[in-house]
Amino acid sequence: MEGTHPVNKKLAAALSGGAVLVLTLSGCSDDSDNKVNDWAKKVCDQVQPQLQKIANANASIQQQTADNSKPADVQKTDSAAFQQISQAYKSLGAAVDSAGPPPVDDGETTQKEAVKELNASSKAYADLKTDVDALDTKDQAKFADGLKGIADELNKISTSGDQALKKLQSGEVGVAMSKQKGCQKPTASTGPSGSSAAGSDASAEGADADTSDSTEKGAADKGSADEDSAEKKG
Repeated sequence: MEGTHPVNKKLAAALSGGAVLVLTLSGCSDDSDNKVNDWAKKVCDQVQPQLQKIANANASIQQQTADNSKPADVQKTDSAAFQQISQAYKSLGAAVDSAGPPPVDDGETTQKEAVKELNASSKAYADLKTDVDALDTKDQAKFADGLKGIADELNKISTSGDQALKKLQSGEVGVAMSKQKGCQKPTASTGPSGSSAAGSDASAEGADADTSDSTEKGAADKGSADEDSAEKKG
């Protein structure tokens, strides 16, 4: 029987695989024109606070993977984290929307599809919050089982619906965005429930290890499998 501890580790692994799927870019050239750079700056200046919220929410879930984590505490933390991530994605969608289409070929379509995806992610995380809130914390086995279902849902969110974002981050727009500090992934600071060194380190590791392809299921699944393996040995 899986307890709350390994299952929430699975949740944390899935989250680090997909929560910050936006804008994990590395610049490689400087051939973007000024209009594209101006557009990227307009978006990225609004993006950074939202990426920070997502990183902090991830860290707070990481912190609830201790052996003594109580189901009610895990529920409260996960619920708050999903709410925070949902709001962050909504704000990211608004940021890309308000910036207008990027000044490149097919920019309007690319922008609209990216906004649509960000809003869909916002709704998906809001739904996860509802699911977590509905779990029975008085029955440890039922709670762990419900949490496992949420981790599975999280994996699905992580592996679908980011094609438009990848397109937005490709070509000269991607290069321009990667040069903006606001579009680079932050390291988590103190989470809502207080920070521990282990939680911050785990989140930073996830952030550093992720690339723009971090949403692939393999990465999240491997993280989950590793956690399971470590748990069984322990």
